[in-house]
Order: sequence, then C-alpha cells, then structure tokens
Amino acid sequence: MHISRFEFTTAADFSPIENHLKSRGLDAGDVRDKVIAILERVRGDGDSALVEYTRKFDCPDFSLEQLVVDRGEMEKAAERVDAGQLKNIRESVDRVREFHLKQKENSWFVPGPEGSITGQMTLPVQSAGLYVPGGQGGKTPLVSSLIMTAVPAQVAGVENICPVSPPGEDGTLNDYILATAHILGLERIFCCGSAWAIAALAWGTQTLPRVDVIAGPGNIFVSSAKELVSGVVGIDMIAGPSEIAILADDSADPGWLAADMLSQAEHDTLAASILVSSDAGVLDGCERHLKEQLPKLSRRDIAQKSLANCGALIKVPDLKSGMQLINRLAPEHFELCVQNPWEMLGKVKNAGAVFLGHFSPEAVGDYFAGPNHVLPTLASARYSSALSVDFFTKKTSIVATSREYMQKHGDKVAALARLEGLDAHARSAEMRTGKSGL
Repeated sequence: MHISRFEFTTAADFSPIENHLKSRGLDAGDVRDKVIAILERVRGDGDSALVEYTRKFDCPDFSLEQLVVDRGEMEKAAERVDAGQLKNIRESVDRVREFHLKQKENSWFVPGPEGSITGQMTLPVQSAGLYVPGGQGGKTPLVSSLIMTAVPAQVAGVENICPVSPPGEDGTLNDYILATAHILGLERIFCCGSAWAIAALAWGTQTLPRVDVIAGPGNIFVSSAKELVSGVVGIDMIAGPSEIAILADDSADPGWLAADMLSQAEHDTLAASILVSSDAGVLDGCERHLKEQLPKLSRRDIAQKSLANCGALIKVPDLKSGMQLINRLAPEHFELCVQNPWEMLGKVKNAGAVFLGHFSPEAVGDYFAGPNHVLPTLASARYSSALSVDFFTKKTSIVATSREYMQKHGDKVAALARLEGLDAHARSAEMRTGKSGL
C-alpha cells in the first residue's frame, strides 16, 4: 500500500498537494461527444431510444413494458426484503425527513408605506427527476441516494417526482430500491440510467414526463449529461469523486481515522482520503492501520488505488495551520477529530458537511443522522451547498403598490428609467401619476 505524505506550513506549500489531487478533476472530453449523441437521439426518438440504449448497456432483453415499475411491484418487493433492513430504511427516512422539515421556508409579505406590499412566495417546482445510481448492476442497491433526493423533494411539496435507475441484467431493479420507494410513498420508478435517463428527464418521452429539475449523483456520463442539459432543466450540482478530509490531534484514535479514510477510498479509485494532523504519531499510526485494514475490505483493490492516486497524510505545525489547509481543500466531508471540536467549528469556512468529534464518523451522515449526503465535491464547497429542500423550490417576488405610492414615487422611478435611456419605462410610471401621456 502506498499513500503520499506532505507538509503544510504556509500557503506556498499548497501547490504540491493541489497537484497531487488534480487528476480528480472532471474531464468529460472523452465522453462529451458520445453524450451529446445520446441526448440528441433520446430527444428525437423518446422511448425507443431508451429501450435501445438499455438493451445495449444494461439488459439485452429489455422491453418497453419494463420501463415503469408501479406501486404494486414496490409493495411486493417490500414484502420480499429482510424485515430488519426494512426497519432500518424506515428509520433512516424518518430521520432525514425530520431534518429536512426544518429547512422548509414560508412565503412572507411585508406592508410598506403608502399602502404598498412587498413579499416573496416560496413555491415548489412542479416536477423533479431523481437519479439513483445502479450500484454494480444492482448488486449494491444505493437506497441512501433515493432517500436523500426524494425526501427533500417531498418536503418541498413537489407534485410529480420521477426517480430513474438503471436496471440489472434481468431488466429489474433491486428489491431494496423498490422497497425504499414504497416506504417513501413514491408512485413509480423508471428503469433507465446513464445519459439517456438524464435526456429523458430533460425533454420527456412518450412515457417519462419532462421535469423541471434533476438531482442525484452519477458517473461521468451522468455528470456530463447533467451539465449539458443545465438550462433546459435545473440541476443540483456536477458531482465529482467522493472525498474526506480529517483534521486530528493527539486525542484521535489512528485506527478509527484509518477506517474513516477507507470509507471514502472504497467508493472510487479517484476518491480522496486526506488526514491532516500536527501529531506525527497520529499520522504514522494511521498509516499502519491503513495497511492492516485494507486487505480485509471486499473493495480493497479500489481502495488501494484510491489511496495511491489521491490519498494523503499531511503534517502541519499546529491545528490553526491545519484548518487553513482544510479551508483551502474545501472538502465534501470534513471530520474534526480533536479534543474540543465545537471550539474550532467557527473556523470552518469551506466544507460540504462537518462531523464533530471522535464519535461522528462520516458514514453516519451517509445513512442515518438526517442531513443530506448529496454534497459539493472538488472544492466547490467554496460556493455551493448540500442538496436541500431549497433546491426543489423557487422564490417569486411580490410587488403591490397603490395610487398613493405611485403619486409619491412615480417621478423617481421615471427619472431612474431615463437615466438608463428607457423612455417607455419612464412613461409607464408617469402615466400612473397623471403627468405623461402617449
């Protein structure tokens, strides 16, 4: 096992770390032309294109009749899965819903002078597409992806929710995905994936309705397709490989830190797992535990390549310098594994999600704690946020002004309009004051 080591003291030391991670950038150049062709084909041919692509890449015998899974099939799947896991999924849904209910915004109206009223209506989008990755051909059902996208859409009040997920070789979806959809109360789920599913959501087909927004992570074909249809529909973000950064002091358990790093490394060969510490013993201990734990993983080959490609152990002189580095990295997941994490929380400027203390592993956020796990990657936490109820809503401004208001302020509106050379704007205001005519 190999993992790179760095030292960071000042901003000048960031360049080697940045270069080490640059391979993680999303380069869609190799697939862009292919994705464009897929988008155009689905836009023109609809369902027939979906069936053709699904036969070619997922299920050779796929038929149009398999495209939609209804509530009856979801209910049957819920009866087939393990009862204990079904209970876990229900509790996860409840916790995620409880958290997202706190995000919901109300419309508001404020009375002003001269009888004016201004305000903002918060309205849900009418339809949302949710992308649920296939998970190794359906063998590892990503139920958490469905939960984390569906719940905020439901809390927002979206009427038409359209989940899509690629079928397995037999043309069906994993029972756990269907059971989760049943628990969520979804009406249907569509068996299609990759760029053709994104195209179907963006433009609609004979079977799939056109949606207003698309949320959910996916591979480079999905990310490229989302980027290309952005503007036709709203998208949540362009998701890159997963990442975790940990800032630890000498109170941290190196074995726990290694396990947390591996929890990201097993995702993808380009996932980044980074430990930052002022304590050399913690860094050395973590490296030893990485070597011990890695061979025991079912996805050890992926994790090993991930650590070699994008993993890092970084020595800093103190926690203050460590936090400066973390804010430069702007990680998707940030674990603050120090003695007094709450004292340092105010220093965090850029992170998708923060996990405080030694008993808050990133994994609990993926499945159970409540906050959304669809998070900004590739340093986009500098300007972006976790998926939330807000993504599935839109804000409409409200203006109601009276005769008295226009009598008092119409001339000011007209003057500002003429300053910009917009005479019709000015006349529109002045006609309400009785001072102008055509």
